[in-house]
Amino acid sequence: MLSIIIPTHNEENYLPKLLKCIKKQDYKDYEIIIGDSFSTDKTIEIARNYGCRIIKDTVPNGGPAMGRNNAAKKARGEMLLFLDADSRIDASFISIALKEIKERNLDVAGTFISPIRNKPTDKFLLGTFNSWIFINQFITPHAVGSGIFCKKRLHDKIRGFDESIKVAEDMDYVKRAGKHGKFRILNKVKLNFSMRRFDNEGRLAVGLKNFFGAVHRIFYGEIRSDILKYNLRYKK
Repeated sequence: MLSIIIPTHNEENYLPKLLKCIKKQDYKDYEIIIGDSFSTDKTIEIARNYGCRIIKDTVPNGGPAMGRNNAAKKARGEMLLFLDADSRIDASFISIALKEIKERNLDVAGTFISPIRNKPTDKFLLGTFNSWIFINQFITPHAVGSGIFCKKRLHDKIRGFDESIKVAEDMDYVKRAGKHGKFRILNKVKLNFSMRRFDNEGRLAVGLKNFFGAVHRIFYGEIRSDILKYNLRYKK
């Protein structure tokens, strides 16, 4: 079984679109677990209507790392798939990805990403990012949290996502997982990635934050303070 894990906070406008994508998958042996952080809109109602299991955070403002970890603790699948509520996947995404994971004998894997809206600027930005994570997969694993596969036993071994990290906890996750299992970027699937953060903060601002964040991680380690004012709770 595959356990699909989605962290949420007030995602009533985005979650239904992702859940519809999941329901259309040609792979059916899965469960969906929502790790919710105190949603006050219709997120929980929507998740229940789609038959999702819901695990609620016990501490406010825990961030996606907490939601993912809490949900993963209840997962029944041997493989975990972490998605973000505003991402989208094609109907054969899961079946193709799992087949490639098996063929390449992977324990943890990331995905290439493409923008949901086909803007040239966004295609260039994400194309550059895809090239970067492709090269780095052989040196230091990198992947976005909206598209990570990981075997449950490996997730448990590394004790999940580090909830003390403020920025790039997904990069830290695959880096640590890659030390105990085989990591690669999947070649045969792409995840449809939301540019919501870029729309809210501006592409230049996000690009600069990502650049300085990467530099900080290289020279000073993981970011555990709010120096970049990283906010994932955007207006709808």
